[in-house]
Amino acid sequence: MAFAIPFPMIDPIALELGPIAIRWYALAYIVGLVGGWQYIKRISPKFPGNITHEHVDDFLFWATIGVVLGGRTGYVLFYNFDYFSSNPVAIFQVWNGGMSFHGGFMGVVVAAMLFCKKHKLPMMTFGDLLACGTPIGLFFGRIANFANSELYGRTTDVPWGVIFPNGGPDPRHPSQIYEAIMEGLILFIVLFVLSRRERLRHAPGLFVGIFIAGYGVARSIVELFRQPDAQIGFLSGGSTMGQWLSVPMILIGLFFVWRALVNKQETNT
Repeated sequence: MAFAIPFPMIDPIALELGPIAIRWYALAYIVGLVGGWQYIKRISPKFPGNITHEHVDDFLFWATIGVVLGGRTGYVLFYNFDYFSSNPVAIFQVWNGGMSFHGGFMGVVVAAMLFCKKHKLPMMTFGDLLACGTPIGLFFGRIANFANSELYGRTTDVPWGVIFPNGGPDPRHPSQIYEAIMEGLILFIVLFVLSRRERLRHAPGLFVGIFIAGYGVARSIVELFRQPDAQIGFLSGGSTMGQWLSVPMILIGLFFVWRALVNKQETNT
């Protein structure tokens, strides 16, 4: 067998406070959510639209509900509908894993639309702020997937292959780490650098488009190394469900970028 890295012995319980046990899985999601929230608060004064710190604070609750409900609903519908339809109680056992980014994304979109309508905020500018902070949550979310030994990659002989506890005896791509780097770190850096340019901050929807398209590209690439869900397997042409859901994101994201740049140019003329 090729050289492989054994999976680190991680106690799933990060902290115990009497009868309350906080798992690393939940803690990573909390850190990602709070980190994204604080970063959005920091950059919000630089964007147009009069979006205040209070608006960002208030939206945190909405975003949490959107991520949890949307993410879980997306996983149930897209990835394991037969199982959950037969075991509806398992839908609520989110600590066992099973969240869909695409579903969570749609949940946050709906939450943002309702929030902006209630507070009369510019939807596209608000979306740009969320887009800049979301990669932080994605980074820690993928680290949570790794700690939970889920969503691992396909078998491999690369030197950094990892033997996961529930992934069989063969080393596998640590695809969760690939996603943390591509969807989290790299996408954050791209948005961070571009958001420092004032004229781009005044092109509503631009960062939304870059984020959506960037995520779609990153996810489509990582899916080449990620083990597809056992209950779904490969789809037509060796593609995966993740790729089928990500390709439309690339097209939609590019449309948002095009529209933002065209509108910006028309505004300047």
